[in-house]
Amino acid sequence: MSLSSLIKKIDELHSEYVSVWEDICNIESPTSYKQGVDEVGLYFINLAKKFGWKVEVLEQEVSGNAVCITMNENASGKPVAISGHIDTVHPVGSFGSPAVKIQNDKIYGPGVMDCKGGVVAGILAMHALKECGFDKRPVILLLQTDEENSSRTSNKETVKFMCEKSKNCVAFLNLEGHEGFFEGKACIERKGILKYEFSVLGIETHASYCAKEGANAIKEAAYKIIELEKFKDDEGVTCNVGVIKGGSVVNTVARECKFEVDVRFSNKTQMEWIKEKLKEIADKQFVKGCVTTLKQLSFRTSMELCDKNVDLLNKMNAIFRDNGMAELSAGKRRGGSDAADVSSYGIPCVDSLGVKGERAHSIYEEADLISLSESAKRLALVISNI
Repeated sequence: MSLSSLIKKIDELHSEYVSVWEDICNIESPTSYKQGVDEVGLYFINLAKKFGWKVEVLEQEVSGNAVCITMNENASGKPVAISGHIDTVHPVGSFGSPAVKIQNDKIYGPGVMDCKGGVVAGILAMHALKECGFDKRPVILLLQTDEENSSRTSNKETVKFMCEKSKNCVAFLNLEGHEGFFEGKACIERKGILKYEFSVLGIETHASYCAKEGANAIKEAAYKIIELEKFKDDEGVTCNVGVIKGGSVVNTVARECKFEVDVRFSNKTQMEWIKEKLKEIADKQFVKGCVTTLKQLSFRTSMELCDKNVDLLNKMNAIFRDNGMAELSAGKRRGGSDAADVSSYGIPCVDSLGVKGERAHSIYEEADLISLSESAKRLALVISNI
């Protein structure tokens, strides 16, 4: 199999897979909408069956069904895994109808960059490899279905499925998209994520008695939020309070207030430190009569810098260099990713190898059409040469 024939085949298939990209992004699939997530999964399952590839499905009651597609199942070489998630963040209908628009060499819509574009690049690379006769190793495509809520709805079962299916792989290539500022980089470090709910209980009374009676849960929450918002270390721990609910009517001292906090950390030491700080803030009483309980909603480990991931990136760059492609520098991302779980499982992993785009998690999300084939070429080169 020659490099030129592989590159040519990916270029020939590009337009076909732009259509696939458009199709699956028009199937809206927010994490909580199992029907939509499963419909996207079924789209890829049908493609895999057309190619004669093995399909395994992890059935789920609440989240979408995770999918494992294997090409060259019985090949003798060490397998390579590629992976991306097919769930998105916005409620159905947020992008209008149709959800996807293509213009000026860009595609717009839910998940075009994060992360459906990467999944399409992966299956494009696999299709091109098949057409060029590649058969020396198994290639595993894993479709994650509740990545956007840190796999809370599956109780981490989908992540465990991914790790188990790729445990013997020589490389795990995660297909999260990358913004323009990250172009030319590959991610080998990511922050971890903790999400907590603070529930404050006060004493309800008539608003006219607030000077001497009652205990305002909203006031207590406000003091705590100010303390939490002080953690803003770009290289370390950050806290963001993004959701707050409290009170009943304006002329009553609020009995209850709840708010959710998103915490990011770079390593286990920082994680343990901030967990203690959160407990201290929850336990501290600012308003007499108020009591606070703390509940962890979800957790995603950090992707710490480690030798196995550095070694994998070095091997990838040697392949790119030998084949006339630009090398990728080592990068660090603030957002969480399944790559962190995979890396902690002991599997060599490099992330952010999907398509190039901008404005993920917004109704203006976009991706560059040409980046689909660019990503596929890098993936195909690594798969065939690592």
